[in-house]
This record gives sequence, C-alpha cells and structure tokens, in this order.
Amino acid sequence: MKKAMSLLLVLILMFTLVTGCTSTDEPATTEATTAAAGETTAAMSEDPSFDNVFVNIGTGGTAGTYFPLGGAFAEIWNNNIKGINATAQSTGASVANINLLIDGEVEVVIVQNDTALYAHDGVMMFDGQTFDKLRGLATLYSEPLQIVTTDPSIKTVADLKGKKVAVGAIGSGVEANARQIIAAAGMDFEKDIDPKFLSFAEASSGLKDKQVDAAFLTAGIPTAAIQDLSAQNDVYIVAIEGDIAATLKSNYKFFTDYTIPANTYKGQTEDVSTLTVKSMLCVSADLDEELAYQLTKQIYENLDRVVLAHNVGKYITKETALDAMPIPVHPGAERYFNE
Repeated sequence: MKKAMSLLLVLILMFTLVTGCTSTDEPATTEATTAAAGETTAAMSEDPSFDNVFVNIGTGGTAGTYFPLGGAFAEIWNNNIKGINATAQSTGASVANINLLIDGEVEVVIVQNDTALYAHDGVMMFDGQTFDKLRGLATLYSEPLQIVTTDPSIKTVADLKGKKVAVGAIGSGVEANARQIIAAAGMDFEKDIDPKFLSFAEASSGLKDKQVDAAFLTAGIPTAAIQDLSAQNDVYIVAIEGDIAATLKSNYKFFTDYTIPANTYKGQTEDVSTLTVKSMLCVSADLDEELAYQLTKQIYENLDRVVLAHNVGKYITKETALDAMPIPVHPGAERYFNE
C-alpha cells in the first residue's frame, strides 16, 4: 500500500513539473515569434519588395527636361525597389501624359500643376472630361512663364497687341497660359494678337526668321529653345507684373511669383519679374498605397542622382514638395511627407 501511494505521489509530481514547464515555455515562444515578426516587418520597410510590378512614367520630348528626369526616376526605382520594372516613356508632355494616365497606359506622369488642376476639375482642354481620381505625388521645380522677343520695342504684355505671337501647340499648357495672360491684360486673344500655334522649337525658328514677333513659353530656365535663339540674337523677356500678375494670382491658385535672374539669356541684362507654375508628379488614386509611398520616398532619398540627370534637379526638395499642390495628394505620398 505504501509503495502504491509513493508511486502515485511520484506520478503527480512529474505531471506538475511537466505542466509547469509547458506553461513557462509558451510566453517565451510567443515573445520570440513577435520579435521575429518585428524584425521581418522592419526588414520589409527598409528593403521594399513587390511582385514584378511595371511602372511606366510619361515624360516629354527627348530634348526637354521631363525626359531625363523621368529616366533618373526610373533608374532610382529599379535600383532601390525590388520587383519594380520602371521605364521612362517619351511623350507629348503634360496634356498627352494626363490622357495616357486616364487610359491606363502609364502609372506615373510629369505634368505642369495647372494642367493637373484642369484635368482634375474637367476644364480648359479637359472640358467635360473630369479626372477626379487624379492624385499628386509631389511638386518638383518651377516652370516660369516666359514671353520672349528679339524686338526691343516690345516691353510689356500690352505691346503684343497687333503682333504675331507664338502661343504654344494647340491644346497645350502653354496655350492655356497665353490665353490667361492676354485676358488678364484686358485683350482679346483672337482679335488683339495674331496667334501662331507653334512648339518651342518652331517658335525659336520663327523668331530667328522674323516670322513671329514674340513667343510664349512655360518651361524651366534656362530653356534650351531660348538659349538656341540667343546664340545669334539678343533676346528680351517681357515682364508679367503689376495688375496683370495680381489678376492672374487671384484667378488661378497655381501661379506664384518668380524672378528670372539677369543674364539667364544673352541680351537679358536685368532681372525679370514673372509668374510660374510648377512641374509635378501625378498618379491615379487607384495606385497601391505602399507603391506610391516607395516611389515618393526613393526619389527624395536619392536626389543626387536626379541632379545628375538635369540641372533643375537641384530645385527638387522635400521641403517644397507640396508647394502649389493643386489636387489631392495620394495617401502613400502623404504618409511619406507626414513622417
């Protein structure tokens, strides 16, 4: 009997020990699992990865600013985000890029911020075609409004009256800016000037050959087309200031003040006051939030590569990335800037 009781006590003691050990080990296992999960999450955040995602970026002409910048962005994304296959695509720039984004043929576009607003609201060249899913990733650098002439007698916007004026390609952002400036000066676009719908290169040639008296351009400075013109001609930049500038800023929230420094172009010996829009990156609201976050983050953490692509890259900063943003910001980009 005593032996039986002793055996029973031994069995009870063993059961208690086993149960105690099991109870003690479970939290340790949970803590280890949680720690491992935390390390994995941190690793994913530091080393982003996607499953073979294609990112096409719509830029502009190969001789412009948008194309080399787009190439730099694509290279940055390919080098720093696993599973991304990014390419820069030469396009007709702002308006064409918005249409490509609407059609789902590209995932990211570089555009003027005024054009982005027109598309989002369905006005101007997008009349009746509201793209309310258009979202901003960031604004990039200034693209000042430039009225260029080789005629020293044209000193003000009012002096364009009766002149042959290049106003950009039909339906372009430049044409829209030209119409806004002419209206702010109290003139009629069709009656008071003789508009010529020309690209930058065509406008430069027209000024050289005296086929046009002045030209509107909206582009980062120095603009190659004006530099080409100034190689053989003194050029003069007409100021946009005073009541005209005040009216434009009152009517359109995307315009901000800008000064073109003296000697930016041959013959331009003084600073010139004007207004500017900004270039920006746009996507669809349907773009994955984490992807939008990583696309934005990698640009701003690799700006040295952007500067190598084009001189305007030095004006692209995180501090100014939401300046003059005319449309809602994508949640992924917003998360990055809020950090």
